[in-house]
Amino acid sequence: MTDATLLQTCHRVLPGHRARTPAQMFSAMATWCEQNDVAHDVYGSGALIEAFERKIAALLGFEAAVFCISGTMAQVTALRLACDDRASRLVALHPTSHIILHESSNYQLLGHFHALQVGERHRPWNSEDLAAVPDTLGAVAMEVPMREIGGQNPSWGELEAIKASCRRRGAHLHMDGARLWEAAAGYGSTPQDVAAGFDSVYVSLYKGIGALGGALLAGSAGFIARAAEWFRREGGNVYHRSPYVVSAAMQFDARLAAMPACFARTEWLYDELRAHPLIKPNPARPQANMLHLHLPVARERALAIRDHLATKHRIWLFGRAADAALPGACVVELYVGDNLLDMPDQVVRDALALFSSALAA
Repeated sequence: MTDATLLQTCHRVLPGHRARTPAQMFSAMATWCEQNDVAHDVYGSGALIEAFERKIAALLGFEAAVFCISGTMAQVTALRLACDDRASRLVALHPTSHIILHESSNYQLLGHFHALQVGERHRPWNSEDLAAVPDTLGAVAMEVPMREIGGQNPSWGELEAIKASCRRRGAHLHMDGARLWEAAAGYGSTPQDVAAGFDSVYVSLYKGIGALGGALLAGSAGFIARAAEWFRREGGNVYHRSPYVVSAAMQFDARLAAMPACFARTEWLYDELRAHPLIKPNPARPQANMLHLHLPVARERALAIRDHLATKHRIWLFGRAADAALPGACVVELYVGDNLLDMPDQVVRDALALFSSALAA
């Protein structure tokens, strides 16, 4: 049985938002389109998509924003343009950045820029990390929050120091804001306040929002116009973007409004985990509505436990598991969304107790 098939048999799913079947998603989209008299865009020109781009730009405090079919295309394009403007091909990246870990060296093989890994893998950046780089940087790309280390963020003061450092040295500061909405809730601030001081921001339409896919890149009007032209050159000129935009727009406001509650639920979950010392969360306290759980068993054992609890108790605990630095240990990720937000406290406690007992066995 595949993971997806086993997941569908479970009545209690801890991570993420409630999954909709294609039929359910398309039905909701059709209803929303009828209620809002939506027409298709044509190559990105249309009332719905242009209004949504303006909405995101205003929400983040930028002059303009443009839809892009993927964050992978949006980010390397933005960073290459930033490097061109500053006559330096060097981009500072955290060792856990998505560009380094998950994009198959596209920045290098396609000649976008040269990546310079800065900082320590297991902690967020600080301004001293950037100050230690003697080279002229074309850009600095910062993920907010840093997914691969459990959704960690620098402190607010340190974030402001990083922004100031980039201004002083004239480096373009770009945000990988795939989970910006989650980070804003963790900071207890607004997305615009977090984004202030960045020169460009990418946001995902599917990670926290739950759309079919797609991304938006925000920045100055001139910068976004150049990026949009390059998206066309790179094959991103999708004829109708309306399916992606509708699937985001119809639930965008509700998703953003729920982020503080999801973060509060994450704080509650951390408190509950104190009763299960075999399950060690990272970071020590939540900084977004996601966390990593470090487990004292090998990856294969963790997946076997997950599948056993799914089969016997119809509980789905997590998705993938990754090998940890130490032998006989692994890490799993938990995103706190609708599922945990709406799940009764005792059901969550019972699931954690079953998991902890299985780890100890």
